[in-house]
Amino acid sequence: MTTESRVDPPTAAGERELLQGFLDFHRETLLWKISGLTGEQLVRRSVEPSSMSLIGLVRHLTEVERYWYQICLAQLPVTATFWTDEHPDGDFDLVDAAGAEQDVRDYRAIVKTSDELIARYDLDHTFRRPRREGDYSVRYLLVHMIEEYARHNGHADFLRERIDGLTGE
Repeated sequence: MTTESRVDPPTAAGERELLQGFLDFHRETLLWKISGLTGEQLVRRSVEPSSMSLIGLVRHLTEVERYWYQICLAQLPVTATFWTDEHPDGDFDLVDAAGAEQDVRDYRAIVKTSDELIARYDLDHTFRRPRREGDYSVRYLLVHMIEEYARHNGHADFLRERIDGLTGE
């Protein structure tokens, strides 16, 4: 594992730059945690009985990005998801070693789309979530995404260590 692509978030910046910097740092941390692994290693469920795997985390965060940015913020019609009524945990349960590289490419693409979408809105812009009450701000969205990634990067630490013993910050 190398940290070459990770850039530390700014320590003194405007609110938007600071929030985006922390989110970008956490996104790159996830990619760092999966770097250099084979498809078989990425789908390994190394903390039984959990169905969580590193590629499952990538797929889950792809879904989280899609939900918050495309469905909630931009209100785009989205039909492609890993989650279905038949497989509510499809992001974790339906992983395939042969599809791991494509899952990572899809993740990278969704992050790019998310960044393009959120750039259109100021931090005070509000939106509604489907089937939820109340307004959510873009500021809330960024803070929530930082929290989501920080939590799951903690999971990725344990999963990676169980696979090959590598640890990191």
